[in-house]
This record gives sequence, structure tokens and C-alpha cells, in this order.
Amino acid sequence: MPQPLDLTGHGMLALTRASLATLRTALLRDGGPDAAVYLQEAGYAGGDAMWEAFRRWLGERSEIPAESLDVEAFEQRASEFFRDAGWGSLSVGSIGDIVATLDSPDWGEADPASGMDQPCCHLSTGMFADLFGRVAGAPVAVLEVECRSAGDPRCRFLVGSPAVMEQIYDDMGRGLPYEEAITANA
Repeated sequence: MPQPLDLTGHGMLALTRASLATLRTALLRDGGPDAAVYLQEAGYAGGDAMWEAFRRWLGERSEIPAESLDVEAFEQRASEFFRDAGWGSLSVGSIGDIVATLDSPDWGEADPASGMDQPCCHLSTGMFADLFGRVAGAPVAVLEVECRSAGDPRCRFLVGSPAVMEQIYDDMGRGLPYEEAITANA
């Protein structure tokens, strides 16, 4: 039976969901549009530690190093790791060959009671950008397109090359739904 995740030993700490939600709400209220950037930067700064924590966690459970996992094994192990770390479950998929998707019906940064008008798991987008950039071996950009904080049944993050994600973001800014923006950029 695997041991529970040792937060201290993995360079992490526990933070309550209420604390994170309150921090995000205060930053969005008082920091204006820059608040999202601050949270993304903080998430990105933690990506390296999260990757190392994942590698150590996996090493305690498997003889296969994180860098050698196939896509299916990585999805399973990443979901277990994020669940054990308190973030929630995570499914990895794709839309065509252009973007990866990260879906969660219980993502820890989301606050369904907050009534936000747009996706706002900004800390997670930064963390995922660094973490999955390490997995891909190249820079990636992450865009949250569905969020439980905004009333969606799941949080959905898109992961892709910075150029592709910028075009999808621009297309969405012009009113195109994200699925159509992805198809238009395929």
C-alpha cells in the first residue's frame, strides 16, 4: 500500500481551499486585471518544485522514472499524484493533434460558490505551464476554458504551443467558442 504524500519531504505545504479562494478573491478585487498575472507567476514559480515532487512521489511507487512514462501511464500517475496532493482528480486528453486537455470535476483551486463570470484557476494555469513544459521538453502555454468557479461542471485547461494558444485566445476574444478556435487552428 503506497504511503500518503509527505508534503514536507516533497517541498510542499498544505493550504486550505478556503485560504486559496480568499487570496484569489482579494487579489482579483484589489489587483484588477493584473491579479491573474500575479497568480499565474506564482503558479509557474512552483512548477519546478511540483515536477520534483511528482518525480519523488512516483519513485516511491514505481521503478519507472517520470520521464519514461508513456502517455497512458503518465495520465494515471499524474491524476493519482494531484489527487494525493489535494488538488483533485485530473484527466489528460486531447482535441485533435493541436492541444492537450486537462479536465477535472473537482479541481481544488476552483470555488463553485464564488460565482465568477470567467475561468479563474490562474495559479493552476501557471503551474501547469511550467510542469507540462518540463514533460514536453519545450515551452507550453495553458488556457483555462471551463471553470467550476464560473458555474461549469468541470475545470478544463488547454495545453499547447505558445503560438497556437495565443491564436486560440485571440479567436476566443473575438467570440469564437474554444472548440471552434481549436478547429480553426488545426
